[in-house]
Amino acid sequence: MEELSTVLGDISSVIWGPYVLIPLLLGTGLYLTIRLGGVQFVKLAASLRLGLIKRKDAGAEGDVSQFQALTTALAATVGTGNIVGVATAIGIGGPGALFWMWVTGLLGMASKYSEAYLGVRFRGTDAAGEKSGGPQYYLERGIKGPFGKFLALFFAIAATIACFGIGNMTQGNSIAANLENSFSVSPWVTGAVLTVLSLAVLVGGIKSIGRVTAGFVPVMIVFYIAASLYILIANVADIPAAFGQIFTDAFTGTSAVGGFAGSAIIIAVQFGVARGIFSNESGMGSAAIAAAAAQTTHPVRQGLVSMTQTFIDTIIVVTCTGLVIITTGAWNMIDPDTGEQISAALMTGEAFTHGLPGQWGHWIVTIGLVMFAFSTILGWCYYGERNIERLIGRGAVMPFRVLFSIVVFIGCTTELTVIWNFSDMMNGLMALPNLIGLLILSGLIAKETRWYLKHDPKLEASKAQIEDFMIGREGWEEWKSGDVVGSAHSSRR
Repeated sequence: MEELSTVLGDISSVIWGPYVLIPLLLGTGLYLTIRLGGVQFVKLAASLRLGLIKRKDAGAEGDVSQFQALTTALAATVGTGNIVGVATAIGIGGPGALFWMWVTGLLGMASKYSEAYLGVRFRGTDAAGEKSGGPQYYLERGIKGPFGKFLALFFAIAATIACFGIGNMTQGNSIAANLENSFSVSPWVTGAVLTVLSLAVLVGGIKSIGRVTAGFVPVMIVFYIAASLYILIANVADIPAAFGQIFTDAFTGTSAVGGFAGSAIIIAVQFGVARGIFSNESGMGSAAIAAAAAQTTHPVRQGLVSMTQTFIDTIIVVTCTGLVIITTGAWNMIDPDTGEQISAALMTGEAFTHGLPGQWGHWIVTIGLVMFAFSTILGWCYYGERNIERLIGRGAVMPFRVLFSIVVFIGCTTELTVIWNFSDMMNGLMALPNLIGLLILSGLIAKETRWYLKHDPKLEASKAQIEDFMIGREGWEEWKSGDVVGSAHSSRR
């Protein structure tokens, strides 16, 4: 197992290294940002208003509201990456890694918009009458010929396998380990309870998941941010120095990393980007699967709502975690038992313990991690089932939900060093075909985005108004009926 873990770690290092995914992720995000006219900056306020305040499009087709689709995607992304992932990036790459997480998030918003737009634009209707979309469909339907089909199948296989790692066993393991450490709860008890809770929610499908996440996700995020802000207010005098260190170390490296300056910078970039993507999943294509289920009157509208997920995840939640770790000094704190820097698994807990009175810090981190990780399990089950539906058919969905719930128990009660390395590798293999597809389809995305925003710049148009300026537009009638080329609904007609 140690040898396997080493091999997987080496493969993951290549995929997430400076020559494969890092330039592809940043390059794709930058390219789409330019082609879309910086849509993540100029339309952020309107997108937040549409997703968080208006929340739904009246009379729109879909399975869940725009807000529920957003919270389902947030449920899948706001997880251990926001607590342990941030600590890992800063612990290894120094405070400068947080800067590169920001860059990944800001550029990733354009990628997230694009994949969500495509997820809705090329969604179909499955045999149960539910909307189904994501890279496993839009790569094939948008890119004609064998290459598009290859990319779609590659993504579907990688996502199906990856969901048991990033979205299941690693999350359950983190919950069990933290509950045992903080409250002495046996991993077997945690595993049994989590399995039952997961099954109770997941058997109801996306509508059940959407209802739970719509009520659960906002509460957990506000709870965590409130605790973070308390610490930051208490350490407000240290915040300017923290920002100075973040920006300086992003380009000069930090002594905590060791080695020559150039290697320190590379490490800061590598871990900032890798953990940033692990946290917000921009470019991986996963959030497009949740977006495809949304009740929306136009693909652009849901793309913009989905884009705010990366802003909330990285620019708000990740920043809170990172600043707490830096201002409290936890990022270079020494473990008295080993004489070495404390591990990433303990870093955020130590930061909150030093920032809050009594033992509240560890408890809040534990409770936050439990909520974040459980919500991730719910979101990723939906991602997995949509890819199973693509590969095998609708009949495999319910058995998959049951199996997924059972595997949560395995994650809670097993050592998972190999699974963590495997998850990193599979995440990268998901991102590769999706990013290639985004670049190929960028012309369509840019053209349709410009057309829509020209007629509805404030995102306030009604369904009737949208119909007026979209009538006669290529693919519009097919999209409204769910009969996109290749959809299950179309094939039954």
